[in-house]
Amino acid sequence: MPHPAKIGILYSSTGPYGAMGRDAREAAEFAFHLYASSGGRNVEPVFFDPHAELSAYLEGARSLIRDHGCRHIVGTITSAARKEVIPLVEKHDGLLWYMCPYEGFEANENVLYIGGCPNQHLIPLFQHLFPRHGKRPYLVGANYVWGWEMNRLARELVQNEGGTILGERYLPLEETAVERLVADIAEKRPSFILNNLIGPSSYAFLKAMAELAARDPYFQPDSCPIASCDLQECELVEIQAGAAVGQLCAASYFDSLATPENREFKTRLADWRGEVRQVSSVFASAFTAVSLCIAAIEAIGDDTPVDVRAKILDRTWPTLFGDMRVDPATNHAALPFLLGKVNPANGFDVIATRPPIAADPYLAGVKPHSLPKLRVV
Repeated sequence: MPHPAKIGILYSSTGPYGAMGRDAREAAEFAFHLYASSGGRNVEPVFFDPHAELSAYLEGARSLIRDHGCRHIVGTITSAARKEVIPLVEKHDGLLWYMCPYEGFEANENVLYIGGCPNQHLIPLFQHLFPRHGKRPYLVGANYVWGWEMNRLARELVQNEGGTILGERYLPLEETAVERLVADIAEKRPSFILNNLIGPSSYAFLKAMAELAARDPYFQPDSCPIASCDLQECELVEIQAGAAVGQLCAASYFDSLATPENREFKTRLADWRGEVRQVSSVFASAFTAVSLCIAAIEAIGDDTPVDVRAKILDRTWPTLFGDMRVDPATNHAALPFLLGKVNPANGFDVIATRPPIAADPYLAGVKPHSLPKLRVV
């Protein structure tokens, strides 16, 4: 390549999901550090911080493409931001690398989905919860597409199983007044709670639910757990100490994974930063997306998006998630399912697993009863 290819990195370091954005940006920096340390000189990052303003994501994507010549953008945390950016990426025949768990019902030739969709997180989560805690959940969510769609799918799963939704409530982003919500939950006494809140709303909710559990043992995590598909290690330090301990989260990666690849990765990260730190699922996913993009560009000697996509789809790739294959039909990665329980050290203990699950973003072939059983750790 006559000039270095440039990869745009589009994450917000502030706002309700700032902890995840900061982790994702640092992961991108680490991926480029390892690349440069190995002698790589053909690919460079360009960073843009939208500071949680939805319109700024489009501005940032336009700047990365127009002003810096980026044909690949790794980024956005929320589905709202992803949907804001996709039309511009399509217009310029670029490639967006999206690496957060999301609500599904999307497949785009100009997007590679490294984060999980519902048949990789929500359905296995409910398969774990139903036989252990019952089919009478309470649904809470952020008042935007993630909360709406995840709770819609949850309603269908519960109804298909003959269960009952005891309540469904939404909070604006960053809303922390949760007293009425918690009072309603206390009155209705669900079998478990699905938490699709994000950021400060989720942190306030977990704190208030811990206070309720202290008053009423029914709401202790072992009896009435709060489960989510988006809680991250980097967020646990933002929650009142101990308030989230015992609660559950579905993900494709946790810092506590005891694989040789993960131990080596964490050692190299500690050497770079000079300290040991928790690695979140969003960190692992952003690192994977950037690393795969760099590897494909190096392999073909060019950053033409259609060729990079073809190279990614052509083979399996070693990653922190295991050998990863991206489905040519959907552009979604096959991902393992892990169920984590929050521990007192602001991490997750893995309590159940499933090998990589092929993504089915439209749930065209999903029959929950036909899924292989979880392996309980």
